[in-house]
Amino acid sequence: MPTPDRLPAPSARRIEAVRNFNRFYTRRIGVLSEGLLHSEFTLTESRLLWELAHAESVTASELARRLDLDAGYLSRLLRGFGRRGLVKRTRSKGDGREVLLDLTAAGRRAFASLNARSEEEVGAMLAALPDGQQDHLIHSLSTIERLLDDAKGRAARAPYLLRAHQPGDIGWVVSRHGAIYAQEYRWDLTFEALVARIAADFIDRFEPSREACWIAERDGVNVGCVFLVQWRDEATQQPVEGVAQLRMLLVEPAARGLGIGARLVRECSRFARQAGYRSIRLWTNSVLTAARGIYQKEGYRLVASEPHRSFGQDLVGEIWELTLA
Repeated sequence: MPTPDRLPAPSARRIEAVRNFNRFYTRRIGVLSEGLLHSEFTLTESRLLWELAHAESVTASELARRLDLDAGYLSRLLRGFGRRGLVKRTRSKGDGREVLLDLTAAGRRAFASLNARSEEEVGAMLAALPDGQQDHLIHSLSTIERLLDDAKGRAARAPYLLRAHQPGDIGWVVSRHGAIYAQEYRWDLTFEALVARIAADFIDRFEPSREACWIAERDGVNVGCVFLVQWRDEATQQPVEGVAQLRMLLVEPAARGLGIGARLVRECSRFARQAGYRSIRLWTNSVLTAARGIYQKEGYRLVASEPHRSFGQDLVGEIWELTLA
């Protein structure tokens, strides 16, 4: 089974959807007003106050790095805070060249007032929603933060787990295969129908000692899957002794780059060895270069290929095989 593994280019519709959300949310939380939360502080000033309140004795360069602000712009903001008596400067005892910044008593009072208003406004916004919708909103915000976080080091901050399939997973497998392959490769509904038949056969014939499914889950959301089943003779549908088949490997676009695909393939190899299989075979298509790279790294070798017309496209089908020690 082929595996999409390249990041799709964003469509104009998706770009506009994000821009619409940005316009809605900035208006909803009052960012467009002259002063945030009906205060004397702009959004940037409020964020700077928050950083100073949560970091004792910090340098201007550290603030610039945390807030991703131009050093000159930050310097003007800090001078303004100084004139208003909100910030004090002291020389570092460890390094006399460093100037450390702290909020004054007036600065801490200003932050406390602003923070209380923010908590009150967010509390009122959440209170307008039923409990279940509040949970859904918080989960959605967490997802946005995770997806839009900087890519550097993201893999180390993005744990996932592998688990066995449970009710609801098979429907997800079929649905996501159909949607992702249509979006990324323009495959038609006949592919989704094929996946549905394969998934139904897996449930009907499932032998836990010889077959398995792994679902990759991240933050409570399914992000990948793979199946290992007994290879069957095409004509008789009888299992071929000692040969397993890797099927329906899939990784969600948002979860790519974390090594999930390679991990799923390794789990298949581990399980097959323990179950006593001599080899694993899989069927894929030549256009799926990233997936083929995963198979090659695992030790699979190409044993057969044949052009075919399927899923509304001209393709080259391939059979790969891994010999198990």
